[in-house]
Amino acid sequence: MNVQVEKLEHYMAKLTITVPAERFDKAITQAYLKMKNRISVPGFRKGKVPQAMVERMYGAGMFYEDAANILIPEAYDEALAEVKDIMITSQPEIDVVQIGKGQEFIFTAEVATKPEAQLGKYKGIEVPETVIEVTEEEIDQEIKKVQNQNSRLVTVDRAAKLGDTVTIDYAGTIDGVAFDGGTAEGYDLVIGSNSFIPGFEDQLIGAEVDADVDVNVTFPEDYHAEELAGKPALFKVKVHEIKAREIPDLDDEFAQDVSECETMEEYRESVKKDLVERKTKAAMDEKKQQVVDQIVEDAEIDIPEPMIETQARQMMDNYARQLSYSGLSIDKYFEYTGMDRDSFLEQMKPQALKNIQSRLVLEAVAKAEGLEVTEEELDAELANMAKQYNMELDKLKEMMGEADLETIKSDVLADKALAFVADAAVEVPAAAVEAVVDEEDKDEE
Repeated sequence: MNVQVEKLEHYMAKLTITVPAERFDKAITQAYLKMKNRISVPGFRKGKVPQAMVERMYGAGMFYEDAANILIPEAYDEALAEVKDIMITSQPEIDVVQIGKGQEFIFTAEVATKPEAQLGKYKGIEVPETVIEVTEEEIDQEIKKVQNQNSRLVTVDRAAKLGDTVTIDYAGTIDGVAFDGGTAEGYDLVIGSNSFIPGFEDQLIGAEVDADVDVNVTFPEDYHAEELAGKPALFKVKVHEIKAREIPDLDDEFAQDVSECETMEEYRESVKKDLVERKTKAAMDEKKQQVVDQIVEDAEIDIPEPMIETQARQMMDNYARQLSYSGLSIDKYFEYTGMDRDSFLEQMKPQALKNIQSRLVLEAVAKAEGLEVTEEELDAELANMAKQYNMELDKLKEMMGEADLETIKSDVLADKALAFVADAAVEVPAAAVEAVVDEEDKDEE
C-alpha cells in the first residue's frame, strides 16, 4: 500500500491511498460472501451461485460499493500509522478516485491537521485583583441550607399550610371526561413547590386529613400537551396525610451533629473558612480563564473548520453519555427540546472553538517555556484517577495503552502551562482594567 500526503491551506491535508489490485479483488470476494445468500439465479440454490457466474450476469461492479466499504476503514487506519509528520484532528472526507476489478484501488482522505498557535503576549497579563469577602449573611445562608438538609417530615394533626407535604389521591376531568396523566394515588405534593398547574396547590391550603376537595384550574395556554392547553379542568382530591418539615434548632447540639465542631461559634467559623476556600478557588478559576482568553485574543490561530466540527461531535457524544446515566437518550432529549443533531452541533461549535483555542495556546506556552511533565507528576495524576475510580494504581496502568498515557500527559502539561500564565499574571484594581477596556473599545470605534 502507498500513501502520499499533500498539505493544503488552512491546516488541511489530502492523503492519497493506493491499495494493490489483488487486495481489492479479495475485498470483492468478501463482499460476494456477505451477499451470496441473498442472490437468486435460476438453476442454483440460494447461496450456491458461484462468484464468477454472478459477475458474468450482473457485472463485478455490483460488489464494488461493499468492497470499498470493507477496504477503506482498514486501509485508512494503516495509512495513519505510516503518516508521522502530521497530527490529524478530524474525521476524513473520503473520495474514491479509481475502482475496478484487477485495478489498484485509489481513494483520497481529506483531513484537518493540528495547527500551532502563534503566541502574542502571554506573560504579565493584567487581570482584576482578587478580593475575597464573606459576609455574615452568606454564612447564615449556608448554615440555613445545612439546617434544611437536616430537617425531617413529621405528621401533623391540623389543616394544611404553605410548605407542608400532603399525601393525596386525585382524579382530573375535562367536561366530565378523564384524561391521560390526570389520575394518581398516594401522591406526595409540597404545597408551594409550584410543581402542579398554577392554582392547584393554593386550593389545598386549609384542607384537613380525610377532606375531599374540588380543585378547579385552567391549563396554561403553552402547556406541553396540546390537547389540554388552555382548557378548564376539575380535580377531585382526597387528602390522606399532612406532614410538616421540622427544622432543628441552631444550637451547640446542631453544630456537633453536622460537623466536628463543639459549639455554634466554632461551626460558624468553620463555615466561613469553607466559604473563603470555595470563593478563592472560584476566583482562581476565573482568573485563569481571563488570562487564557486574553492570550487567545492576542494569538494568531488558523483552525480548520472540520477540527471544530469534530470537537463539537465529541462534546455531543459526552453529553449523550451523561444523559444516559440519567436514563435519557440523546434522541429523547432532541424530542423534548425540539432540536436535532445538526442544530445541537451548531450550538456546540462556539464552545468547541473556544476549547480548541485555549488548548492550542497552552500547548504553545508549554513549548515556549520548555515545560515538561515529570514521571512523578504523571504518577500523581494517575493516582488521583485511580482514587476517583476506586481502583488500584497498578490495575489502572495495566488498562491504559500508550495513547491513553500520552493524552493524560498532555492534559497535565496543559495544566502546568495554565498555572504558569496565571502565576505570571498581574493583578490590578478592577477600575484600572475597566478603564483599559473602555479605551480599547474607543480605539476600535
